[in-house]
Amino acid sequence: MGCSRANVRYPLMLTILGFAMIATFLVLIMMKKMSPIAALVLIPALFCVFVGKGAKLGDYVLDGVTDLAPTAAMLMFAIVYFGVMIDVGLFDPIVRGILKFCKADPMRIVVGTAVLAAIVSLDGDGSTTFMITVSAMYPLYKRLKMSLVVMTGVAAMANGVMNTLPWGGPTARAATALKVDASDIFVPMIPALLVGLAFVFVLSYVLGVRERRRLGVLTLDDVLEEEKEAETVLVGSGDGKVSMGKGGTAGTGLAGGAGSGTDAPEEGTASVASGDDGFKGLDPNRPTLRPKLYWFNALLTVGLLTAMIMEWLPIPVLFLIGAALVLSVNFPHIPDQKARLAAHADNVLNVSGMVFAAAVFTGVLQGTGMVDHMAKWMVDVIPGSMGPHMALVTGILSLPLTYFMSNDGFYFGVLPVLAEAGAAHGVTPLEMARASLVGQPLHMSSPLVPAVYVLVGMAKVEFGDHTKFVVKWAALTCLVILGAGMLFGII
Repeated sequence: MGCSRANVRYPLMLTILGFAMIATFLVLIMMKKMSPIAALVLIPALFCVFVGKGAKLGDYVLDGVTDLAPTAAMLMFAIVYFGVMIDVGLFDPIVRGILKFCKADPMRIVVGTAVLAAIVSLDGDGSTTFMITVSAMYPLYKRLKMSLVVMTGVAAMANGVMNTLPWGGPTARAATALKVDASDIFVPMIPALLVGLAFVFVLSYVLGVRERRRLGVLTLDDVLEEEKEAETVLVGSGDGKVSMGKGGTAGTGLAGGAGSGTDAPEEGTASVASGDDGFKGLDPNRPTLRPKLYWFNALLTVGLLTAMIMEWLPIPVLFLIGAALVLSVNFPHIPDQKARLAAHADNVLNVSGMVFAAAVFTGVLQGTGMVDHMAKWMVDVIPGSMGPHMALVTGILSLPLTYFMSNDGFYFGVLPVLAEAGAAHGVTPLEMARASLVGQPLHMSSPLVPAVYVLVGMAKVEFGDHTKFVVKWAALTCLVILGAGMLFGII
């Protein structure tokens, strides 16, 4: 009898400690009591000891690092690749096009952020999307003192909806787990996903209007005049010239660009990471520009993205080769190559460090069995009367489960169990697979998704601020997609 009770209590203890560990992590980073890297490492290490498996902490961490090492390598070389492409001017025409549309209107800038993130998300990789989007939009947000969490939140939600593309990952995982065709999952879901994307655009409009009310319809020239900066660079725009600062410092009027001065009303703060060296505009005369190599760089990038989508080589290998090639061709002299690598070293270190810290968190969650028991508990508490509505239940559960778990854990560990329960009540695997995609807009801001650290790192936004801002809006986007799917009879 005593052994039986112990067998029951231990899984329950793992479930409770698993939820407690996640809650502790989120509370501490949102209250800014710990940095994300410290929290990702120390909190799971402490809970591993609480579980009684402290002696196996090393194995769990190494397992987690092994799983995430390819992702860290991909991010490291992707940051170098796209950083160099920004330096050589590949994205300057995109920035000028956005400037023509936005015209320093906060509403247009926020909507433009959502549109740009959605378009770039067609490549299926969140990290790439965030690097391009932030690179193009950050100068505008910074210069107009707009809320940077609005930028990160809108980009994450747009990418989350587009992440359901068959080559994006979740759809392929659901198809593999339930042994159905990916196109049979995705194609019928298109109307519901379009509704979700439209909701993101409408939400972007609303948030942009709030920013416009707070800041007014500004011109970049007015902002520069207020800041009285000595140096400016000119970037062509719709009505002529738009002035953008060069080498502005965080100690001037720019300090509010991402701090308390840029809070969207009632939405918290977007804090700049310490050590921000100020705004750097896209100087059309910067020495790193390579106009004669523009089409080479453009074709190389298109080829790289095509190879990613077609899966000709693993993504880390593609970016490793791409980074080496773009450095060698655009900067043939070794001192110049070293200078470009040094220029992007901060981003590389911050993001790769965050990924390896996240490996500790995921390693402990999976190694101790916490995540499995948490998922089993959530499935077990579903009332039997909900059986005929398992697709709806799966859609709702996909929000917290894909936020607190990796996509692999959810689609290969939880979804088959839910699908089996649904099959007993006549719910088809295709309906279950479609419902499982609903939580992706929220999943893209999960602390377990490496790409989100690229987003907040490049935007110089605290992860806790991003989380406080985006969770409610992303959850609402998920529910809109679920509602549309139910209304159209897709789910």
